[in-house]
Amino acid sequence: MSTDIRTSPAAGPGFFSRLAGWSQRHRWGALLLWVVVVAAITAGAQAAGNSYRNDFSLPGTDSQAATDLLKEHGAAQAGDSVQIVFKDEGGLRGGGSDRAGIERMLGKVADLPSVTGVRSPYEDRAAVSEDGTIGYATVTLAGKAEEVPKADVVRIIDTAQAAAGDGLDVELGGDAVRGAVEEEGGAAEGAGMLAALVVLVLLFGSLVAAALPLVTALFAVGGAIGLIGLASHVFTIADFTPPIMMLVGLGVGVDYALLIFYRYRHELTRGSDPATATRTALDAAGRTVFFAGCTVIIALLGLVALGLGSLQGVALAVALTVLVTMAASLVLLPALMAVFGKRIQRHVLKRASKAAAKGKVEGAGWRRLGAAVQRRPLPALLIAVIALGALAAPAAGMRLGFADAGNDAADSTSRKAYDLLAEGFGPGFNGPLIVTGKADGGVGEELREALTAADGVAATTPPLPSEDGSLTTVMVFPETAPQDEGTERLVHALRDDVLPGVSDRTGADFLVGGSTAATQDFADTVADRLPLFVAIVVGMSALLLMVVFRSVLIPIKAALLNLLSIAAALGAITLVFQEGWFGVQPGPIEAFIPVMIFAIVFGLSMDYEVFLVSRIHEEWERTKDHSYAVREGLAATGKVITAAAAIMIVVFAAFVLSPSRMLQQFGLGLAVAILLDAVVIRCLIVPAVMQVMGRRAWWLPGWLERRVPRVALERVEG
Repeated sequence: MSTDIRTSPAAGPGFFSRLAGWSQRHRWGALLLWVVVVAAITAGAQAAGNSYRNDFSLPGTDSQAATDLLKEHGAAQAGDSVQIVFKDEGGLRGGGSDRAGIERMLGKVADLPSVTGVRSPYEDRAAVSEDGTIGYATVTLAGKAEEVPKADVVRIIDTAQAAAGDGLDVELGGDAVRGAVEEEGGAAEGAGMLAALVVLVLLFGSLVAAALPLVTALFAVGGAIGLIGLASHVFTIADFTPPIMMLVGLGVGVDYALLIFYRYRHELTRGSDPATATRTALDAAGRTVFFAGCTVIIALLGLVALGLGSLQGVALAVALTVLVTMAASLVLLPALMAVFGKRIQRHVLKRASKAAAKGKVEGAGWRRLGAAVQRRPLPALLIAVIALGALAAPAAGMRLGFADAGNDAADSTSRKAYDLLAEGFGPGFNGPLIVTGKADGGVGEELREALTAADGVAATTPPLPSEDGSLTTVMVFPETAPQDEGTERLVHALRDDVLPGVSDRTGADFLVGGSTAATQDFADTVADRLPLFVAIVVGMSALLLMVVFRSVLIPIKAALLNLLSIAAALGAITLVFQEGWFGVQPGPIEAFIPVMIFAIVFGLSMDYEVFLVSRIHEEWERTKDHSYAVREGLAATGKVITAAAAIMIVVFAAFVLSPSRMLQQFGLGLAVAILLDAVVIRCLIVPAVMQVMGRRAWWLPGWLERRVPRVALERVEG
């Protein structure tokens, strides 16, 4: 039995219309409920604090197995370390006051919390550069960088830097230091909201009307961030999650509210009273918002299939953010429209009468654009696809990894320490590989000889025994920097070529670990599991579109075009952040950026796809004139899609101002993807493809027609 949820006068109001009616009747109660709930969540989150923690463990990989083995046998290399780097042009090897001051400072550091040991540069000749001007002390921490309290790391930094002066420079490096001194954002969020408000005012010509979608988004984001802060005590949620939630929540929240509010404004201009206009808007655009939100959530939950530690927590957090913003658009926004309905109605009708007096017709420009594309569909399609394909091409050479201290701000202590170590000991010193295995000292020497002779190795340490003596570890320093392709090749060469030979001769098995190897394992794991993730997201979304539009070709078209816009966005990120366009420090793309952008953009693209194609479908059902339906669908939705996209673009692009390289990549990728999707795909490619497909666009095999339930998003009138 099929289920038709179309709305018609005979069928009575749908669920979203009834929901809007409830919000209208209980407008003050709904508003008070939202305020109280958000305030309670915020107060609870502030009282409980948060427990954000990163989990980059990858069970089944060599680097994770090496870490577990080091922990099991009490090796010093099991915990992360901090490097205290010294530079004195007068030399560090003398026995003067500088040495005494350094040793006193290192003694104080050794007594600090979370410190298990300190190795002075004077205990190891290899810890001082050949010219004697640069040296380093190694501070071994009680655990991995993400497990050590930031306050403890800050005390290490302050204690060490107190020894600087009289020609002695002191800088600190290591993942723990980078995490402790990470700059806070804030300017990006403020700039994004201000830009969104400007776009809304230009669209509606009223500060009150413009403020409603923004207020709705802010309430939703505020509640979601509080909920995730509380959830971090139960689930593993990364510490970089809140700014991502803010970015997505603001963009999606304003977008969803705008789609509903624009339909509300349209109904007012048709003569409906505010109450009827609200119910009609929710009954039509509310369905689109609900479907679009579910699509984004499905795409984000597809990330869980990747099984990548704290990335699962990020996906769940952003999915919850989208769910809350969707709820705010369907419940809070109708209450706000009920409160300000009369005022907004007067303004809308006044603007409409002025436009009519000037002979302006709503959507006339978009109608002309649609007609122009329909006259020459194949040239428009080919030009647009070739342009997007050219932009997507660099993504084929994308290198995944993580930013290290070499990408930090030039004035940060971690970047200065990185540069000093590279200057004194070579670029590979900043990313040593840890080769470990169960072996005795004799085998360790043979291991070291094999590693030293390997291509791409600059130096190795003597074999380091574990606390129980059953484990041997050799530190390997590559000739290249941690982010270089040469280091990536060295990791694979050691695992595939060098170590198997040593194992055959000695009978001992060895693993390659360390942060650089772990980064490579993470990137390789993402690349290996990406096809499964894409298949899940694309497959589920295509099935939903097939059910909604009762078509085979529409879902295929939507999936291919969404993949094209995402590939073009990834190509833009590659050019800017990997190739160093516009003066950006070159480096790898953060390993989880492609999957996060794919999940979010695929869902948001479906938002515009559903909004546009549902209006085309509505006209097709009414007139059965395919060309006319395409033109009218574009005319009805072109302005709001462009405005909604403009808001998301300015919100996302504002995050390029963030000090975080990860957020810069994330913001640029989302902004470019939405720009291309709204302008090139929705305004050029979709009308061209729909014209070429003609009536075949709505074809569904008979056997599927009988089995697929009827679920419609558009209102059918008359």
